[in-house]
Amino acid sequence: MVATAPAPTTGKLDLVEPVFPEQCEYCGVTLSRYVLEMARANPDKPDLVELVSVMTSVERGCKTISNLVRRSPMSGLTGLEDGGGSINVQGEEQKKLDVITNTVLKNALKFSGKMGVLASEEEDAPVGLDDDAEELYEWNKEVVVEEGQKYVAVFDPLDGSSNVDANIPTGTIFGIFEEPEGCTVMGDNDEVADKDCLSATLQSGNKLVVAGYCLYSAATELVMSFGGKTCQGFTLDEQVGEFILTKPNMQIPKRGKPIYSVNEANRWDWEAPLRDYITAIQKGEGETGKQYTARYLGSMVGDIHRTLLYGGIFGYPGDAKNPNGKLRLLYEAAPIAFLMEAAGGTAESSGTRILDIEPTNVHQRVPCFFGSADDVAEMRSYYK
Repeated sequence: MVATAPAPTTGKLDLVEPVFPEQCEYCGVTLSRYVLEMARANPDKPDLVELVSVMTSVERGCKTISNLVRRSPMSGLTGLEDGGGSINVQGEEQKKLDVITNTVLKNALKFSGKMGVLASEEEDAPVGLDDDAEELYEWNKEVVVEEGQKYVAVFDPLDGSSNVDANIPTGTIFGIFEEPEGCTVMGDNDEVADKDCLSATLQSGNKLVVAGYCLYSAATELVMSFGGKTCQGFTLDEQVGEFILTKPNMQIPKRGKPIYSVNEANRWDWEAPLRDYITAIQKGEGETGKQYTARYLGSMVGDIHRTLLYGGIFGYPGDAKNPNGKLRLLYEAAPIAFLMEAAGGTAESSGTRILDIEPTNVHQRVPCFFGSADDVAEMRSYYK
């Protein structure tokens, strides 16, 4: 088995994809083997060895979250944190699992020893960590900073958590950047000494080195891309506790199945060109001449996973109430855009490539559309 790369590349790393001439007939190609083989296939890039530790931490965190989500009805983890009194920086009520999964993934990455900065949807203000990294000085933070490490991780620990009590698919979204050089993180009294170092999180998506998501549904699937050249899908074999390569070289169709995915409750607050496009494809008056079917979960990872497999278009546009939509650029839109382009699709925001957008703050929101290149181009043509 060999992972073949489409052109052009969209990511920072120009990597040789690993080759698997032999596979275990009982366990196939595991995620651990794929990551290790990626490092072996690129001896001129020794930094990949450190990314092995990072991806091992992501894998362990996703396995733990998968188990927590599956057992939540029996273990008392459903419902709101503090009975609805816990509000995150987005102004959203936090589920119990929001808080717990944030801790799980944050600790998994922190304990890898390779992270310089962590930024999460569920955090809001910067804090330094003590040298042994055993406990935080404060709990509700936006960015957690450790000294002398290499990578920056951005993540949404449980996307779609508002649906978790209804057993609707949820997921984890993550992205890994290289940390800019020259940061002096810790100063006197364990405070952040160099405020510019916090801008390490504010990088455009085209600087990602790894991005992916983990879907918690009928099966647990992890989809990722190293360097943006290929998109690989792994399924968790719960009997042996390993992610197995089941969807190598994922490619989204250039023109997908006639499926659109958008929250139509906001229809009358959309811009007129978008309403016209949706109306046209509903009536079969679009470029394909086919009537499109609506499929909307309200859980981004689930909708994106279906779109990657079948094609079509998924979006969360801006509207009169929320001009910038609701998806966060740094830890939702950019990592998903990285995957979508690696699979041959399109990811855009108001006509701009999402991966080219420079974030201005950690929780910045942007209107988004993802999907088959022809479907997204058709949608955008209505704005001309």
